[in-house]
Amino acid sequence: MPSPELDRLVTTGVLAHEVPIRSEFEGLIREAGVTLADAQNQTVSLESRFRLAYSAAHSIALAALRWHGYRPRNRQIVFQALAHTLKTPAGVWRMLARSHEQRNKRDYEGAGEIDERLLRDVIDAGVQLLERVRQLPPPSESQR
Repeated sequence: MPSPELDRLVTTGVLAHEVPIRSEFEGLIREAGVTLADAQNQTVSLESRFRLAYSAAHSIALAALRWHGYRPRNRQIVFQALAHTLKTPAGVWRMLARSHEQRNKRDYEGAGEIDERLLRDVIDAGVQLLERVRQLPPPSESQR
């Protein structure tokens, strides 16, 4: 489903049009469900839970973007696009964008403490977004 707002990002090279693929969409949702459940396991370290929650949220946001017929050119745009793909409130997608920054600090600089509040927020957002993306009908076979 094309979006004028997302189409503007295509013209800047941040997104590309690409026909959704049902198996990709379903795989992203399946992966998100598994990693989100693992992120809620309190016997796992805070750092690992954060990585799992972030990964699940990213998979969900990517699935929503792909469902609409777009492919991102960078990782963070999937969170910003949530405003248009799942009509997500700004506070939620901005928090997820902050989680992306935290993930980058840890991955590329080895810095940054994991904030338990951020972890809870990412998990809560992931649970809500997963429910919403699961309500989307699968991309039809004619869209393949």
